[in-house]
Amino acid sequence: MIRSFVAALVLSLFVAGSASAAKVDVSKLQLAGDITQAQAEIVLKGALAKAVDQGVPMNIAVVDAGGNLKAFLRMDGAFLGSIDVSIGKAETARRFNMSTAALGAAAQPGGELFGIEVTNGRLVIFGGGELLRDANGVIIGAIGVSGGSVAEDTNVAKAGVAALEKAVKAKK
Repeated sequence: MIRSFVAALVLSLFVAGSASAAKVDVSKLQLAGDITQAQAEIVLKGALAKAVDQGVPMNIAVVDAGGNLKAFLRMDGAFLGSIDVSIGKAETARRFNMSTAALGAAAQPGGELFGIEVTNGRLVIFGGGELLRDANGVIIGAIGVSGGSVAEDTNVAKAGVAALEKAVKAKK
């Protein structure tokens, strides 16, 4: 009986807390230098438009400045196996502050970073991961795309970057 009372009390506090949390000014919770939801949506829309133009279903991931998943889109028909790859590309670009293509070039046999892909979980060292920057050039996140050829993935990722750059310039 006491357990039921405690459970009901905890539930009521959670519900009451959730209701008051909905009234919080989320702008005060957003870290400076981090991608916003609105910016992530701009990136997704730009990337999606390019993927549709190419006719290739893609998985598109956007991570924040800390490398945490912020937004994700799996187009109808996109490979299930590419979900993790797209997220991995975005995380990799952010972890190393460079495109996955640039990291991959340095990781070739004989290269300075040869073997790096086995040092961390989910590193991806081929094209399709690009950095996202604010108006001051500060890295605010990254995009990762998977589902087509490396060139197609890269084109879609760069279209997402370009969409954000265009929106940032328009705001100035």
